[in-house]
Amino acid sequence: MKLDDIRNQIDQIDHQLLDLLSQRADCVHQIGEVKKRDGLQIYAPEREEALLRRLIELNQGRLPEKSIRAIYREIMSAALALEDDLKIAYLGPEGTWTHQAAIKKFGHSVAYSPQPNFSDVFDQVARRAANYGVVPIENSTEGAVSHTLDLFVDSPLHICAQILMRIENGLMAAIPREQIRTLYSHPQVFGQCRNWILKHFPEADLVEVSSTTKAAQIARDQAAQGAAALGGPLAAEMYGLNLLEESIQDRATNTTRFLVIGEKPCPATGNDRTSILFAIHDRPGSLVKALQAFDQFHINLCKIESRPSKRKDWEYIFYVDLAGHCEDSKVAEALEELSRYCSLVKLLGSYPDTAE
Repeated sequence: MKLDDIRNQIDQIDHQLLDLLSQRADCVHQIGEVKKRDGLQIYAPEREEALLRRLIELNQGRLPEKSIRAIYREIMSAALALEDDLKIAYLGPEGTWTHQAAIKKFGHSVAYSPQPNFSDVFDQVARRAANYGVVPIENSTEGAVSHTLDLFVDSPLHICAQILMRIENGLMAAIPREQIRTLYSHPQVFGQCRNWILKHFPEADLVEVSSTTKAAQIARDQAAQGAAALGGPLAAEMYGLNLLEESIQDRATNTTRFLVIGEKPCPATGNDRTSILFAIHDRPGSLVKALQAFDQFHINLCKIESRPSKRKDWEYIFYVDLAGHCEDSKVAEALEELSRYCSLVKLLGSYPDTAE
């Protein structure tokens, strides 16, 4: 077949695709009208994940799973933008890893609202100035993000989705490598690149800032003073910096998990994770008995962290992720048993246990 013939065939397929996308948008609009009438949320993470899984199972073509997810993420993003002025608050500024994680989940068609700190992200969603918020919760190298954990104690919001994102940091600057005297970055990034820094810039001053985007801005503005930044390639592009070295994190599999927070809980999908927090009674054996509640009902614990309660000296709150949905009978029974040994048990949310 000639090249022009193949291109004509592609043009015809594109016309068909556009027509089908318009038909799909009409159906989505009808669903949106029903949801508004019944007081349901426009965005349904459980339906989104089920749809993506079904499409991947049906796929018989050349497109890999990653491409199918990316394509349909933007199709669903466009549909959300048509149905409602969906706004997503995230830990800013623009170009941070949290911003990129939010785009990975919601696509480019919805509105985004950068916030200066974790508390403001929670506040924007709680006051309905934003529909959802995106915040980091843990990194595979540096562990939990304590600020996020602490905010869940008093927040009425639910976790309704998670986002796993591979983090690849680089060295960026507007000056040659040999002129670098000071490195700027977020403290988590310094932790993720600790060994690389000791090897390549043992004499450099390390200055912690609020975000990798802020670090890139300083590297541009203070280049004459020997400033450089560690962060993602998008930050380098935004501020016109040269990416002097890529993928400098100590672990190649460096991954950050982000949470999507919203007003309403998420229904079960059959492959879910539940997050809770609890505080135990100050009695001998209380923690052991509390954890035995999960063993008794064969509930797998995926994560456990402790934080000072900030209500009483030497009192701690435990954060636990477990396999299953809070509506599953075994999980519900385990949580009821747990409450016997605790002064506080709070369900933070059940949500799809996605690996994307």
